[in-house]
Amino acid sequence: MMRIVLCCATHRGYRVLQQLHKLAPECELVVFSFREDPWEPPFMDSTRDLTLSLGGQFFESRKLTPPALEQFWESTPVDLLLSVSWRYMIPAHIYRRARLGAYVLHDSMLPLYRGFSPTVWAMINGEKTTGASLFEMADAVDAGDIVDQQSIPIGDNEAITAILARVTETYLTLLERNLHNLITGTARGIPQDHARASYTCKRRLTDNEIDWSLSATQIHNLVRAVSSPYPGAFTYHNGQILRVWSASRITPSRRYIGAIPGRVVEVQPGKGTVILTGQGELLLGNVQYEKSAPTRADLLLNKIGQSLGRQH
Repeated sequence: MMRIVLCCATHRGYRVLQQLHKLAPECELVVFSFREDPWEPPFMDSTRDLTLSLGGQFFESRKLTPPALEQFWESTPVDLLLSVSWRYMIPAHIYRRARLGAYVLHDSMLPLYRGFSPTVWAMINGEKTTGASLFEMADAVDAGDIVDQQSIPIGDNEAITAILARVTETYLTLLERNLHNLITGTARGIPQDHARASYTCKRRLTDNEIDWSLSATQIHNLVRAVSSPYPGAFTYHNGQILRVWSASRITPSRRYIGAIPGRVVEVQPGKGTVILTGQGELLLGNVQYEKSAPTRADLLLNKIGQSLGRQH
Protein backbone atom coordinates (compact mmCIF):
# COMPACT_ATOMS: atom_id res chain seq x y z
CA MET A 1 0.00 0.00 0.00
CA MET A 2 1.31 3.45 -0.93
CA ARG A 3 1.83 5.79 2.02
CA ILE A 4 1.34 9.55 1.63
CA VAL A 5 2.48 11.94 4.36
CA LEU A 6 0.57 15.24 4.46
CA CYS A 7 1.92 18.17 6.52
CA CYS A 8 -0.91 20.67 6.69
CA ALA A 9 -2.68 23.48 8.53
CA THR A 10 -5.79 25.67 8.17
CA HIS A 11 -9.08 24.62 6.58
CA ARG A 12 -7.21 24.47 3.28
CA GLY A 13 -5.22 21.52 4.63
CA TYR A 14 -8.48 19.82 5.56
CA ARG A 15 -9.79 20.29 2.00
CA VAL A 16 -6.60 18.87 0.49
CA LEU A 17 -6.86 15.85 2.80
CA GLN A 18 -10.41 15.27 1.52
CA GLN A 19 -9.19 15.55 -2.06
CA LEU A 20 -6.32 13.12 -1.49
CA HIS A 21 -8.69 10.49 -0.19
CA LYS A 22 -11.11 11.09 -3.06
CA LEU A 23 -8.39 10.77 -5.71
CA ALA A 24 -6.41 7.95 -4.11
CA PRO A 25 -8.68 6.08 -1.67
CA GLU A 26 -6.36 3.08 -1.68
CA CYS A 27 -3.42 5.07 -0.24
CA GLU A 28 -2.54 5.12 3.45
CA LEU A 29 -2.54 8.68 4.82
CA VAL A 30 -0.29 9.99 7.58
CA VAL A 31 -1.13 13.56 8.61
CA PHE A 32 0.87 16.07 10.64
CA SER A 33 -0.84 19.23 11.89
CA PHE A 34 -0.84 21.52 14.91
CA ARG A 35 -3.12 23.57 17.12
CA GLU A 36 -4.33 26.80 15.52
CA ASP A 37 -3.24 30.18 16.91
CA PRO A 38 -5.77 31.99 19.15
CA TRP A 39 -6.85 34.39 16.39
CA GLU A 40 -7.41 31.63 13.78
CA PRO A 41 -10.56 29.70 12.92
CA PRO A 42 -10.15 26.17 14.35
CA PHE A 43 -8.80 23.48 12.04
CA MET A 44 -6.72 20.89 13.91
CA ASP A 45 -9.48 18.89 15.56
CA SER A 46 -11.46 18.54 12.34
CA THR A 47 -8.30 17.53 10.45
CA ARG A 48 -7.48 14.91 13.09
CA ASP A 49 -11.03 13.55 13.12
CA LEU A 50 -11.13 13.25 9.34
CA THR A 51 -7.74 11.53 9.25
CA LEU A 52 -8.78 8.94 11.82
CA SER A 53 -12.15 8.38 10.12
CA LEU A 54 -10.26 7.53 6.93
CA GLY A 55 -8.11 5.00 8.78
CA GLY A 56 -4.99 7.19 8.69
CA GLN A 57 -2.44 8.13 11.32
CA PHE A 58 -2.45 11.60 12.87
CA PHE A 59 0.36 13.39 14.69
CA GLU A 60 0.04 16.76 16.43
CA SER A 61 3.36 18.52 16.01
CA ARG A 62 4.70 21.84 14.71
CA LYS A 63 8.00 20.20 13.83
CA LEU A 64 8.79 16.89 12.15
CA THR A 65 12.00 16.28 14.08
CA PRO A 66 11.22 16.03 17.83
CA PRO A 67 12.62 12.93 19.58
CA ALA A 68 9.14 11.46 19.89
CA LEU A 69 8.94 11.17 16.09
CA GLU A 70 12.36 9.59 15.50
CA GLN A 71 10.98 6.06 15.66
CA PHE A 72 8.24 6.91 13.15
CA TRP A 73 10.68 8.19 10.56
CA GLU A 74 13.13 5.33 11.14
CA SER A 75 10.54 2.57 10.93
CA THR A 76 7.95 3.91 8.46
CA PRO A 77 8.63 3.96 4.72
CA VAL A 78 7.20 7.05 3.00
CA ASP A 79 6.28 7.07 -0.68
CA LEU A 80 5.11 10.67 -1.15
CA LEU A 81 5.23 13.76 1.06
CA LEU A 82 2.99 16.80 0.54
CA SER A 83 3.05 20.15 2.36
CA VAL A 84 0.05 22.50 2.44
CA SER A 85 -0.09 25.71 4.52
CA TRP A 86 2.79 24.32 6.62
CA ARG A 87 4.64 27.13 8.39
CA TYR A 88 8.01 25.53 9.03
CA MET A 89 10.94 24.40 6.92
CA ILE A 90 11.08 20.63 6.54
CA PRO A 91 14.67 19.37 6.86
CA ALA A 92 16.25 17.64 3.90
CA HIS A 93 16.88 14.43 5.85
CA ILE A 94 13.11 14.19 6.36
CA TYR A 95 11.72 15.15 2.96
CA ARG A 96 14.32 13.07 1.10
CA ARG A 97 12.91 9.97 2.77
CA ALA A 98 9.94 10.16 0.41
CA ARG A 99 10.61 7.56 -2.29
CA LEU A 100 8.63 9.41 -4.98
CA GLY A 101 9.51 12.91 -3.85
CA ALA A 102 8.24 15.72 -1.64
CA TYR A 103 6.04 18.50 -3.00
CA VAL A 104 4.57 21.78 -1.78
CA LEU A 105 1.38 23.67 -2.67
CA HIS A 106 2.04 27.42 -2.38
CA ASP A 107 -0.22 30.38 -3.13
CA SER A 108 1.75 32.43 -5.60
CA MET A 109 3.05 32.25 -9.15
CA LEU A 110 6.57 31.19 -8.23
CA PRO A 111 9.29 32.41 -8.35
CA LEU A 112 7.33 35.50 -7.27
CA TYR A 113 6.22 35.86 -3.64
CA ARG A 114 8.33 33.16 -2.05
CA GLY A 115 7.89 32.98 1.69
CA PHE A 116 5.17 33.84 4.21
CA SER A 117 1.57 34.99 3.64
CA PRO A 118 1.97 35.49 -0.12
CA THR A 119 -1.70 36.23 -0.78
CA VAL A 120 -1.86 38.77 2.04
CA TRP A 121 1.24 40.52 0.72
CA ALA A 122 -0.02 40.41 -2.88
CA MET A 123 -3.23 42.18 -1.84
CA ILE A 124 -1.37 44.73 0.30
CA ASN A 125 0.79 45.46 -2.72
CA GLY A 126 -2.25 45.99 -4.91
CA GLU A 127 -1.58 43.04 -7.22
CA LYS A 128 -4.27 42.12 -9.75
CA THR A 129 -3.41 38.42 -9.60
CA THR A 130 -2.01 35.79 -7.29
CA GLY A 131 -1.62 32.12 -8.08
CA ALA A 132 -1.10 28.56 -6.93
CA SER A 133 2.03 26.50 -7.56
CA LEU A 134 2.81 22.83 -7.07
CA PHE A 135 6.56 22.40 -6.80
CA GLU A 136 9.29 20.09 -5.56
CA MET A 137 10.51 20.65 -2.02
CA ALA A 138 14.06 22.04 -1.82
CA ASP A 139 16.54 23.18 0.81
CA ALA A 140 15.94 26.87 -0.03
CA VAL A 141 12.56 28.52 0.62
CA ASP A 142 10.04 27.81 -2.17
CA ALA A 143 12.87 27.30 -4.67
CA GLY A 144 12.14 23.85 -6.07
CA ASP A 145 11.23 22.89 -9.62
CA ILE A 146 7.64 23.73 -10.61
CA VAL A 147 5.37 20.84 -11.59
CA ASP A 148 2.26 22.94 -12.29
CA GLN A 149 0.84 26.37 -11.52
CA GLN A 150 -2.18 28.52 -12.28
CA SER A 151 -2.86 32.26 -12.07
CA ILE A 152 -5.78 33.53 -9.97
CA PRO A 153 -7.40 36.99 -10.34
CA ILE A 154 -7.79 39.46 -7.46
CA GLY A 155 -10.66 41.93 -7.79
CA ASP A 156 -9.99 45.56 -6.85
CA ASN A 157 -12.52 45.49 -4.01
CA GLU A 158 -12.46 41.83 -3.02
CA ALA A 159 -11.65 40.83 0.56
CA ILE A 160 -9.21 38.04 1.22
CA THR A 161 -11.90 35.52 2.15
CA ALA A 162 -12.95 35.26 -1.49
CA ILE A 163 -9.36 35.04 -2.72
CA LEU A 164 -8.42 32.32 -0.24
CA ALA A 165 -11.42 30.26 -1.34
CA ARG A 166 -10.35 30.67 -4.97
CA VAL A 167 -6.78 29.63 -4.17
CA THR A 168 -7.99 26.58 -2.26
CA GLU A 169 -10.13 25.43 -5.18
CA THR A 170 -7.11 25.86 -7.43
CA TYR A 171 -5.02 23.71 -5.08
CA LEU A 172 -7.60 20.96 -5.46
CA THR A 173 -7.49 21.36 -9.24
CA LEU A 174 -3.68 21.14 -9.30
CA LEU A 175 -3.82 18.02 -7.16
CA GLU A 176 -6.39 16.41 -9.43
CA ARG A 177 -4.31 17.24 -12.50
CA ASN A 178 -1.05 15.93 -11.08
CA LEU A 179 -1.58 13.31 -8.38
CA HIS A 180 -1.46 10.40 -10.81
CA ASN A 181 1.95 11.51 -12.03
CA LEU A 182 3.15 12.09 -8.48
CA ILE A 183 2.22 8.61 -7.26
CA THR A 184 3.55 6.92 -10.39
CA GLY A 185 6.83 8.80 -10.21
CA THR A 186 6.34 10.40 -13.64
CA ALA A 187 5.94 14.04 -12.52
CA ARG A 188 8.52 16.36 -14.02
CA GLY A 189 9.35 19.81 -12.72
CA ILE A 190 10.69 22.86 -14.52
CA PRO A 191 13.48 24.83 -12.77
CA GLN A 192 12.50 28.26 -11.50
CA ASP A 193 14.17 31.39 -12.79
CA HIS A 194 15.84 32.33 -9.52
CA ALA A 195 16.87 35.73 -10.89
CA ARG A 196 13.17 36.70 -10.91
CA ALA A 197 12.49 35.54 -7.36
CA SER A 198 10.85 37.86 -4.83
CA TYR A 199 10.36 37.22 -1.12
CA THR A 200 7.91 38.12 1.66
CA CYS A 201 8.51 38.60 5.38
CA LYS A 202 6.67 36.73 8.08
CA ARG A 203 3.96 39.04 9.36
CA ARG A 204 3.28 39.95 12.99
CA LEU A 205 -0.05 41.10 14.40
CA THR A 206 1.40 44.58 14.93
CA ASP A 207 1.98 44.88 11.17
CA ASN A 208 -1.79 45.26 10.76
CA GLU A 209 -1.88 48.69 12.40
CA ILE A 210 -3.19 51.36 10.03
CA ASP A 211 -0.86 54.23 9.18
CA TRP A 212 -3.26 57.04 8.26
CA SER A 213 -0.49 58.97 6.50
CA LEU A 214 -0.59 56.35 3.74
CA SER A 215 -2.94 56.73 0.78
CA ALA A 216 -6.57 55.64 0.83
CA THR A 217 -5.68 52.92 -1.69
CA GLN A 218 -2.87 51.54 0.47
CA ILE A 219 -5.04 51.47 3.58
CA HIS A 220 -7.93 49.92 1.66
CA ASN A 221 -5.59 47.19 0.44
CA LEU A 222 -4.42 46.46 3.99
CA VAL A 223 -7.97 46.30 5.34
CA ARG A 224 -9.16 43.79 2.74
CA ALA A 225 -5.92 41.75 2.91
CA VAL A 226 -6.06 41.06 6.65
CA SER A 227 -9.82 40.83 7.18
CA SER A 228 -11.44 37.55 8.28
CA PRO A 229 -10.10 34.88 8.71
CA TYR A 230 -7.14 37.06 9.74
CA PRO A 231 -7.25 39.32 12.84
CA GLY A 232 -8.11 42.49 10.92
CA ALA A 233 -6.49 45.89 10.38
CA PHE A 234 -6.62 48.08 13.46
CA THR A 235 -6.23 51.62 14.67
CA TYR A 236 -6.85 53.47 17.93
CA HIS A 237 -9.84 55.56 18.98
CA ASN A 238 -9.95 57.27 22.36
CA GLY A 239 -7.09 55.03 23.47
CA GLN A 240 -8.91 51.81 22.54
CA ILE A 241 -8.07 49.37 19.76
CA LEU A 242 -10.57 49.66 16.92
CA ARG A 243 -10.55 46.96 14.24
CA VAL A 244 -11.58 47.93 10.72
CA TRP A 245 -13.22 45.04 8.90
CA SER A 246 -14.35 46.82 5.74
CA ALA A 247 -13.66 50.04 3.91
CA SER A 248 -14.07 51.58 0.48
CA ARG A 249 -12.34 54.39 -1.36
CA ILE A 250 -14.16 57.66 -2.03
CA THR A 251 -13.90 58.55 -5.72
CA PRO A 252 -13.49 61.21 -6.72
CA SER A 253 -11.95 62.40 -3.47
CA ARG A 254 -12.15 66.01 -2.36
CA ARG A 255 -8.92 68.02 -2.45
CA TYR A 256 -7.79 69.05 1.02
CA ILE A 257 -5.26 71.83 1.56
CA GLY A 258 -5.73 71.68 5.34
CA ALA A 259 -5.33 67.98 6.04
CA ILE A 260 -4.91 65.85 9.16
CA PRO A 261 -4.67 62.13 8.31
CA GLY A 262 -6.90 60.00 10.52
CA ARG A 263 -9.46 62.78 11.06
CA VAL A 264 -13.20 62.16 10.67
CA VAL A 265 -14.37 64.46 7.87
CA GLU A 266 -17.87 63.14 7.18
CA VAL A 267 -20.49 60.86 8.73
CA GLN A 268 -22.78 59.02 6.31
CA PRO A 269 -25.73 57.61 8.32
CA GLY A 270 -26.49 54.03 7.35
CA LYS A 271 -23.22 53.69 5.42
CA GLY A 272 -20.20 54.55 7.53
CA THR A 273 -17.70 57.27 8.37
CA VAL A 274 -15.28 59.05 6.03
CA ILE A 275 -11.68 59.33 7.26
CA LEU A 276 -9.01 61.51 5.72
CA THR A 277 -5.79 59.73 4.74
CA GLY A 278 -2.43 60.92 3.51
CA GLN A 279 -3.89 60.91 0.03
CA GLY A 280 -7.64 60.67 -0.47
CA GLU A 281 -10.63 59.73 1.67
CA LEU A 282 -11.71 56.33 2.95
CA LEU A 283 -15.20 55.27 3.96
CA LEU A 284 -15.06 52.89 6.93
CA GLY A 285 -17.82 50.28 6.96
CA ASN A 286 -17.78 47.71 9.77
CA VAL A 287 -15.57 48.37 12.78
CA GLN A 288 -15.17 46.74 16.18
CA TYR A 289 -13.81 47.62 19.60
CA GLU A 290 -11.99 44.84 21.43
CA LYS A 291 -14.49 42.58 23.27
CA SER A 292 -17.43 44.25 21.52
CA ALA A 293 -19.54 43.20 18.56
CA PRO A 294 -18.83 44.60 15.09
CA THR A 295 -20.93 47.61 14.14
CA ARG A 296 -21.20 50.27 11.44
CA ALA A 297 -18.59 52.99 11.73
CA ASP A 298 -21.15 55.80 11.68
CA LEU A 299 -22.61 54.48 14.95
CA LEU A 300 -19.25 54.85 16.73
CA LEU A 301 -17.42 57.57 14.80
CA ASN A 302 -20.31 59.99 14.57
CA LYS A 303 -18.68 63.37 15.08
CA ILE A 304 -16.64 65.38 12.60
CA GLY A 305 -13.28 66.24 14.12
CA GLN A 306 -12.70 62.94 15.90
CA SER A 307 -9.31 61.39 15.15
CA LEU A 308 -8.07 57.84 14.70
CA GLY A 309 -4.58 56.57 15.39
CA ARG A 310 -2.09 56.93 18.17
CA GLN A 311 -2.47 60.32 19.82
CA HIS A 312 0.71 62.09 20.92
